[in-house]
Amino acid sequence: MRKKNRKLWRSELDLKNLPRHIAIIMDGNGRWAKRRGLNRIYGHRAGVKATKRVVRAVRQLEIPYLTLFALSTENLQRPKKELNALFDLLRQYINTELDELVEHGIRLKTIGRLELLPPDIQELVRFALKRTRKGKDMTLTIALAYGARDEIIRATEKYAQNPRVKLTEKTFAQLLDTEGIPEPDLLIRTGGEMRVSNFLLWQIAYTELYFTRTLWPDFGRSHLVRALREYQRRERRFGLTSEQIQRKASKNR
Repeated sequence: MRKKNRKLWRSELDLKNLPRHIAIIMDGNGRWAKRRGLNRIYGHRAGVKATKRVVRAVRQLEIPYLTLFALSTENLQRPKKELNALFDLLRQYINTELDELVEHGIRLKTIGRLELLPPDIQELVRFALKRTRKGKDMTLTIALAYGARDEIIRATEKYAQNPRVKLTEKTFAQLLDTEGIPEPDLLIRTGGEMRVSNFLLWQIAYTELYFTRTLWPDFGRSHLVRALREYQRRERRFGLTSEQIQRKASKNR
């Protein structure tokens, strides 16, 4: 029955026109809890359940890359009690999901400033990265203590240490946290806000953006299908890279 249901919901999509990489800004946990008269942490717990649903759905669609914005550098300024609760949820997620990630060939990666997190979480994340490193069916990237402007500054500092390499879009991209990961084809933001909030600023230059009012804890397979159907209705267009612009300018001289 489960296989039949999976086939039915997949039939709503053009499986030959799926994005290779989906990025998601998971927004709305706090508002979800507030509307129910609950503490914010209950919203974060419900958000973890949504994360599990979406990871499974993306895997079933055989989409090879999924990137989730879990914790921004700005989030680190939240009250200590809430931060500790978030860290507890991260610990639980890794401990409970790690075996399933390995079983289904999902490689875990992180982007951001891992060193800003508690030492035990750093150790747990590194263990999870090592344990899943052979996964070849899907790459699940979690943005932790991440900010795109910070990422770009750090990449610039790396380049300054070895300026002999010619700086191009390609060589600069190799200095970013997302090295080896293709740029997102589709960015989904839940919660009704229509901004990208310092997430993957370099990488989403030509990404299709999809905003939904659905709060993250309520986001599930049907919402993902809706976003993908909208993506499939669009005609993607790409501008010229800096290298192409330079070549074109030199030809016109």
